[in-house]
Amino acid sequence: MSQPFELPDFYEPYPARLNPHLAAARDHSKRWALEMEMIEGSGVWDEADFDSHDYALLCAYTHPDAPAEVLATVTDWYVWVFFFDDHFLESFKRSRDMAGAKAYLDRLRAFMPVLPAARAARAAGEPANAVERGLADLWARTTPAMSGGWRRRFAEATRHLLEESMWELSNISEGRIANPLEYVEMRRKVGGAPWSAGLVEYAAGAEVPEAVAASRPLLVLRDAFADAVHLRNDLFSYQREVEDEGELSNGVLVFERFLGCDTQAAAEAVNDLITSRLQQFEHTVFTELPPLFVESGLDPRSCADVLTYAKGLQDWQAGGHEWHMRSSRYMNGGGAGDPGGPVPGGPLGLGTSAARIATSLAATLPFRLRSHAQPPRRVVGPVRIPDLHMPFPARLSPHLDRSREHIMEWGWRMGMLDVPPGLPGFGVWDEHKLRAFDFALAAAGIHPDATGEELDLTTGWLTWGTYADDYYPMVFGRAFDLVGARVCNERLSAFMPVDSTAVPTPVTALERGLADLWSRTAGPMTVEARRAFRSTVEDMTGSWLWELAGEMERRVPDPVDYIEMRRKTFGADLTMALSRLSHGRTLPAEVLRARPVQAMEHAVGDFAGLQNDLHSFRKEVEFSGEIHNGVLVVQNFFGCGTSEALHIVADLVNSRMREFERIVSTELPALVEDLALDATVRATLDGYTRELQNYMSGVLVWHRQTPRYAESELRRPVGLPPRTSYGPTGLGTAAARLAATLGGGRAAAIG
Repeated sequence: MSQPFELPDFYEPYPARLNPHLAAARDHSKRWALEMEMIEGSGVWDEADFDSHDYALLCAYTHPDAPAEVLATVTDWYVWVFFFDDHFLESFKRSRDMAGAKAYLDRLRAFMPVLPAARAARAAGEPANAVERGLADLWARTTPAMSGGWRRRFAEATRHLLEESMWELSNISEGRIANPLEYVEMRRKVGGAPWSAGLVEYAAGAEVPEAVAASRPLLVLRDAFADAVHLRNDLFSYQREVEDEGELSNGVLVFERFLGCDTQAAAEAVNDLITSRLQQFEHTVFTELPPLFVESGLDPRSCADVLTYAKGLQDWQAGGHEWHMRSSRYMNGGGAGDPGGPVPGGPLGLGTSAARIATSLAATLPFRLRSHAQPPRRVVGPVRIPDLHMPFPARLSPHLDRSREHIMEWGWRMGMLDVPPGLPGFGVWDEHKLRAFDFALAAAGIHPDATGEELDLTTGWLTWGTYADDYYPMVFGRAFDLVGARVCNERLSAFMPVDSTAVPTPVTALERGLADLWSRTAGPMTVEARRAFRSTVEDMTGSWLWELAGEMERRVPDPVDYIEMRRKTFGADLTMALSRLSHGRTLPAEVLRARPVQAMEHAVGDFAGLQNDLHSFRKEVEFSGEIHNGVLVVQNFFGCGTSEALHIVADLVNSRMREFERIVSTELPALVEDLALDATVRATLDGYTRELQNYMSGVLVWHRQTPRYAESELRRPVGLPPRTSYGPTGLGTAAARLAATLGGGRAAAIG
């Protein structure tokens, strides 16, 4: 059978090396697979299948420095995971047996106890099939050598790997192909590379310290590694998965359908994304790990462990590619299944991967350089935004006019219309801009059923967040003062106390605004709720540092990293948290953690952030000279024009909206049934869904009506009064402020 496309030229920056204990691992893994009854009689593999797949070769390439005993255990893990994948296909995917699949997966949880003592008390009883026998044996052999933190992380990754197979099965049953954003996110779970990253820690003898395991740099390393591994596998497995097995979860197929292109072009796009993710990995190692080590106070041994782990992930990338080039399991045009065929990417054989590095680096250099070649400003001109799908009618709060006046008084009182320290005579906003931006309109659409006080609070948060979004690049970006921005963030956290009311004396508009909003928002909350809400605010303020660092480097972000950070920079999580708080009821943790609810929230966050990028593209690129915009990111990645990039981003926005509709109509009802939720929780979940609908329709209405992105507003200078106090603010004082505005202050054009 001919290949459906030619394999592209891969980015291969690391040489592949082979573990000297390969032969011993082969012998051991075959004996183990026979003992677990995975070979002959399983109905999945026979001995020839097992030998030709050569999982020991995969592990010898991906863990070149592992001791013999460790390599044998790691190889057994990979034998188990590939057997599970094929067994699940034969038992449930081909027959579309959703009920049987769920019962099968539910039993596997019990064979992964996080606490060693829990093993004896597991409810599943003795293993009943080869998958259960293998998992029970491997868990007992591996976890005693690892910490409780590692066991928790590895158990979670394993559960995702097993349980999210239901997502694939559901898509096959519906004949549905995921959108690119959903696919990348879900592929991490069902594809298992985060699980592989956990085994890298075990094989390298270098656990990621618990203190930094959940930090952005470590999560980016894991996710960039996972995306590159999965997308590479999609290229090699396209023929087997799509043409033979009828799979729909393949990145080439996803790009093919989304972009409306042929298979070869889709394969090239997937390969470009692999390159981008690997370069994001490298960028994170060199630019984000050193500051993390200092800020977290890691000791030298812990720093060495993190670097050893990162090297282990690089070894995995190189070795995994080399194995895919050889395994008969895949389409490789030169692997074991076609020994005489052409070999893509240059010479093939032990030691030859190093010879391909120079060619690989040269071929991908233009893409790397393009990411750093964005001019400070470029003319964009008028932008025509493509049609956006909005199935939910917008409603506005009857308290809108009241909140409009309240936010003007609040903005003056907080000092947002004054000149901040560090800006020579001009400020971020003036009274005209605050009134024109009309954040009360956004709040009225987001919370149409809010009381007057609740609407004022939402308007305040939207105003504060947007003011800060403008403030950081003006105060810290122009001075390249990332240290000052970090200090500012630390001070902001002090104005969000969790278990007390003590706060420092605020000295800036940012601090005054946050202190006021926090006291009004967090007062009725429990300590746990305050901690969770504070985390959403800190995620947003932390993401502004990421934006500042990118602007200082003048590096257009990697597409996946951008999308995931955009949810935070836009403050989507914060606003959704306000939606949950407005009715005083919260959903149980098991519901909030459930995949459909998280997928729904991510779809909403992406809809909101990317539609903002469409509306703000000209403002940010032409007038502000910014590089963190989804349209620009797409332009840079595909090397396309503005019109094409606008349509691609609009298609992403619309695909996320359609995904939201599907989750609400099909996945949430199934979740309610699976978890046997009572009427109260169901009503809260239904209410939360409606609030998210209001959020999306309200945000879109505001973007279409606010003059914030209009050319007339973008070209208007800011006039600010040189005030030294924060009064007067009472009724009748607006005229005094107007006279001061007209009479004083230096003007400058801002976005």
